[in-house]
Amino acid sequence: MNFEIDEQQRDFAASIDAALGAADLPAAVRAWAAGDTAPGRKVWAQLTDLGVTALLVPEKFDGIEAHPVDLVVALERLGKWNVPGPVTESIAVAPVLLGDDERLGGLASGELIATVAAPPLVPRAVDADAAGLILLAEGDSISDATAGQEHESVDPARKLFEVSASGESRTADVVRALEFGALATAAQLIGAAQAMLDGSVEYAKQRSQFGTVIGTYQAIKHKLADVLIAIELARPLVYGAALSLADGSPDAARDVSAAKVAAADAALLAARSSLQTHGAIGYTQEHDLSLLLLRVQALRPAWGDPTWHRRRVLEALS
Repeated sequence: MNFEIDEQQRDFAASIDAALGAADLPAAVRAWAAGDTAPGRKVWAQLTDLGVTALLVPEKFDGIEAHPVDLVVALERLGKWNVPGPVTESIAVAPVLLGDDERLGGLASGELIATVAAPPLVPRAVDADAAGLILLAEGDSISDATAGQEHESVDPARKLFEVSASGESRTADVVRALEFGALATAAQLIGAAQAMLDGSVEYAKQRSQFGTVIGTYQAIKHKLADVLIAIELARPLVYGAALSLADGSPDAARDVSAAKVAAADAALLAARSSLQTHGAIGYTQEHDLSLLLLRVQALRPAWGDPTWHRRRVLEALS
C-alpha cells in the first residue's frame, strides 16, 4: 500500500512550513506559557488563512470537509513547529463533536478556538482560559462547559483546567471524536520527533569534542539513524489510521491506537537522543529544544497514554 501524500498535500505542508517558519514559534510558546496569548493568536490567524482550522468543518459551515489524511499532514507540521494552544481539541475534536452546530463556522473562520474535556480518558481541558468555547464530552453526549481550577502541567504552555457543564447536554459522536483526538496527537508527536531529529543532525555537524565534530562519530550516527527509523516506521501507521477512520473501518480503533503508540515511542526516542546529542545545553530553558522536550512529555499521555492504547491493540488482536 502506498502512503505517499500527493502533490497538493505536499504543497499544503510546504505552505504551512513557510508560514510557521517565519513566525518565531519559540517566542510565541514562551509568551503563551507566561499568559500572553497574543503572539500565539497571530499564529492561529495564519493557520486560519491557510485553511487549517477549517479542515474538518463541513462545507455548509464554510469549512473544507477535508480527508483525515489532510488533517494528519497539517497536524504533523503544527507538531514540528510546536504551535501553542489547544491544537488537537479545536482543529480535530471539536468539529466532530459539534455535528451541525452553527458555531462550526466560528471554528472555520478562526473566530473561535475550542477546547475539550472527555473524562475519564481526557479529564481536563487544555488552555480553557484562552478558549472561546469549552466542551465537556461524557458518554454519548456533550455540553458547553466553564473552566474551573487550574492544574500544573509538565508543559507550562499547555495549561490544564477542570471543567463543569454549564448548558444542556446533546447527543454527539464522542467515540469518533476520541479517535480523531488520538490521531491528531499522534501526528503532532511525529512532527515534534522530526523537528528534534533535524535539530540534532544540525547540531552534530557543529559541535566538536576532543577536536572532532561529533557528527563523525559512529555512535552518534547510529543513534540518530535509530530515531529516523522509528519515525519512518510510525508515520505510515498514522496515515493508515487516517484512512481507517475515513473508511469507517471496523479496525479503526486498533489502527489509531497502534499509530499513537508508535508515534509516542518515536518522539520519546527522539527526545532522549536529542538530549544526548546536545548535552547539558538541551536542558536549559533558553534553548529551544527544551520547548519540544516538554511538549512531547505532555502529548504522550494526551488522548490516551501508550499503556492504554497498547491494551486496546491487544484486545483487538485477541
